[in-house]
Amino acid sequence: MKFDTVIIGGGLAGLVCGLQLQSQGLRCAIVSRGQSALNFASGSLDLLSKLPDGQPVEDVLLGLKALVRQAPEHPYNKVGCENVFSYARQAQALFSACGIDFQGDAGQPHQRVTPLGLLRSAWLSPRETPRFPPVASKVRIVGITGFLDFQAPLAAASLRKQGLDVDSVEIDLPQLDVLRENASEFRAANIARLLDQPEQWQPLYDSLAPLAEGYDALWLPACFGASDSQLYDWLSAKLSCALHLLPTLPPSVPGMRLQAQLQRQFIRAGGVWMPGDEVQKVTLEHQRATAVWTRNHADIPLRARYVVLASGSFFSNGLIANRETIREPVLNLDVMQAATRALWSRPDVFDPQPWQQFGVATDAMLRPAIGGQQLENVFVIGSVLGGCDAIAQGCGGGVCAVTALHAAQQIALLVGGEA
Repeated sequence: MKFDTVIIGGGLAGLVCGLQLQSQGLRCAIVSRGQSALNFASGSLDLLSKLPDGQPVEDVLLGLKALVRQAPEHPYNKVGCENVFSYARQAQALFSACGIDFQGDAGQPHQRVTPLGLLRSAWLSPRETPRFPPVASKVRIVGITGFLDFQAPLAAASLRKQGLDVDSVEIDLPQLDVLRENASEFRAANIARLLDQPEQWQPLYDSLAPLAEGYDALWLPACFGASDSQLYDWLSAKLSCALHLLPTLPPSVPGMRLQAQLQRQFIRAGGVWMPGDEVQKVTLEHQRATAVWTRNHADIPLRARYVVLASGSFFSNGLIANRETIREPVLNLDVMQAATRALWSRPDVFDPQPWQQFGVATDAMLRPAIGGQQLENVFVIGSVLGGCDAIAQGCGGGVCAVTALHAAQQIALLVGGEA
């Protein structure tokens, strides 16, 4: 099987890269081993929330300039901080073309409300996610009896400390009793599979309608809308006040929906999606990848002009740690890491941890190396890259989208040069 590009990894970075390449007429295949980190994320994306020195970023352009000095190996600096904004806006257009209804803009970060009622800076958030300060002056947070992954009283107490007029209440929803029989089944994803069925819409509305009286907004846990926003739109049109949804503990329904929307659009665009498969080796000849071998295709290699590694970080096994070192398991690429294990972590668990910045080292085109020898037609994108702490710096979604688009542009330029 021959492709212009084979992408290893079907998360945010891999899908954005694949969508962009498909839009330019290049045939792509994505090999996806299993659920990506998107399924466990809030559905919101961050661009740059804090600098390495801990200073919050309110002006992204100024933050990017400071990042040049403070973190020269950051992926944004590889791409060129002057290009990050352009790629971010390009990503916004791509998401919109996929039918993904985000709120936010690269030029103006916003504060979204977390499941604990705390505030977190974001670049893009699902339109149903509440922002702070909210437009509503009087808010009611609605929990679901027996649902342990969202605690409405805890969220309300946190928001009252922020000066918001808010209270909390629980609804029983007897239609969920079939899930309550097993606590491990009473999770947001399973609740969504039930509530998303059209025959469950009216009972849910009947439970919510009395609670909306006298309030400007109801905030619910995001327990419906796993594949689309139809139920949310229907409820919003019928309720007497605004409706917003707070992401829950993983698995996350907004994250699952984002994954599904990107995946559907990639397939519609003609991309080849290979789920449940795993790359076992990549053949290299003269510093070029010539064949990708997967578990499911056994002795039938995927032939590609270019290969993109978007395999994720430790969470997705894109990076593997043993007692002595950190390695990248697909190609054994050179990894940016501390010299000794003693330097991997800090004693205070709440401090930014050095290991969070470990990852594959690349050049400015995002091409990796093996033993110091640069590969010519392999690119690395997303959270498998080294040089940034996606959690402490609030840049995970941005790094995925920006590096994906940068790699896609390099490939398009190289293909154009070949022509």
